[in-house]
Amino acid sequence: MSMEASIFVREMKRAALAALLLAATNARASFLSGEALDTAADWLAIFVLILVPVTAIVLFWLVHILPEKIAEKRHHPQKTAINTLCLLSLAFGGMLWPIAWLWAYTRPVAYKMAYGTDKHDDYFVEMAHKARRGELPPAELAHLREELEAMAAKGNLPAALFELRAELKGLETQAALPAEVSR
Repeated sequence: MSMEASIFVREMKRAALAALLLAATNARASFLSGEALDTAADWLAIFVLILVPVTAIVLFWLVHILPEKIAEKRHHPQKTAINTLCLLSLAFGGMLWPIAWLWAYTRPVAYKMAYGTDKHDDYFVEMAHKARRGELPPAELAHLREELEAMAAKGNLPAALFELRAELKGLETQAALPAEVSR
């Protein structure tokens, strides 16, 4: 390529760049303008000032009740204390939440030694409802009654569970009768 040709190409590039710069339109910061921009800004402010904090509070609360839900699901004997710790954790900005989380996943050995069980009283009531409906196999019914007997032997059986123990004994004998009749 000759010297004149390279100068010509360079001048053409400069002319093309100048044409593009002259043809450029005004730049806009937003795709909206006027009232539409004001309306969008108002809705964005409402969203940021109201919905974001409410959502953050709800998520904070949901995370802080997880240990309580875990304790209920696992029939933890100290679930009311875990519930209290979760509420205290909300008041103290989440500082106690890890303790509640760990507590919900532990089984208190000393509790079983002292009370004869490592389950909350609600577990026995729930299992009794299953036994009344006939959904509890005889082996599990016998195990449930044995647990209640062990608790009664230690002298730590609440009045509601004392009545439940007698009812389960009757249900166990009713379950044993059809098995004897079929022999």
